[in-house]
Amino acid sequence: MTGGKTVHEVTPLAAGLYLVATPIGAARDITLRALDVLASADVLAAEDTRTLRHLMEIHGIPLGKRPLVACHDHNEAQTSPRLVQAIAEGKSVAYASEAGTPMVSDPGFPLARAVIEAGLGVTAAPGPSAALCALMLAGLPTDRFVFAGFAPATKAARRSFLQDLAHQPATLVLYESPRRVNQILNDLCEILGEGRKMALCREMTKRFEEVIRGTVAEVRDACKDRDLKGEIVLVLGRGEAVVSDAATVEAALDRALATMKVKDAATAVAEAFGLPRREVYQMALARGSMERD
Repeated sequence: MTGGKTVHEVTPLAAGLYLVATPIGAARDITLRALDVLASADVLAAEDTRTLRHLMEIHGIPLGKRPLVACHDHNEAQTSPRLVQAIAEGKSVAYASEAGTPMVSDPGFPLARAVIEAGLGVTAAPGPSAALCALMLAGLPTDRFVFAGFAPATKAARRSFLQDLAHQPATLVLYESPRRVNQILNDLCEILGEGRKMALCREMTKRFEEVIRGTVAEVRDACKDRDLKGEIVLVLGRGEAVVSDAATVEAALDRALATMKVKDAATAVAEAFGLPRREVYQMALARGSMERD
């Protein structure tokens, strides 16, 4: 120990690319192997060099005279050839994203692909991931899940993106900016149904960690008057339709249309059967047209 910090033994690494997962919040979440790789690699590359420097300082790992290369979304195509060349010359290169696992909605893919195409070695020091952390906290099924990353920023593209996910027979995991979270919650209510179970996970492993669980409508209402901050992950349970055959849904629509307006009937049936509201609304319009004919 030196100054209360562990001094990690430097051991030679084989030439290759080492993808290092780093904490999403609590600095102590990093693995011992990841620390060994950061202490031993010949070259260090990072999405954010200041963040990696700070993490290494916390854990007592000196940079020394080793190069520390910035490699992020805006320069990865230009930086990758230099790092591939270093590996080809027999050097070990450790790459860390700012937080979490490289390539999971983070840089690293062009670099890893270039190393693989050059016939050189790639390995991983796995660890923290916001997607997996949220799955553990959400209280929703984890036997099958789809990681969908960030939804598009524009409304039309975002709604199309959610429509494509609506029928996935799996728990959905999405990342979202706090600036757009209220918008996507409104879209989720309309497209996936207000009654679908979900969890909003915020600032995981940090001081102000928060998980809001409930239906999509309940989470939307809980967030609508708040100015949420920090990293946000949305986890949505798969649709749990009471029945899936069209005849039963159409019969329920007919009963609802007898006493409700088309929009209200579609909403009620969509929620009852766990179906996308837009789809049921189109069915309701068709049923209404058939009755007029």
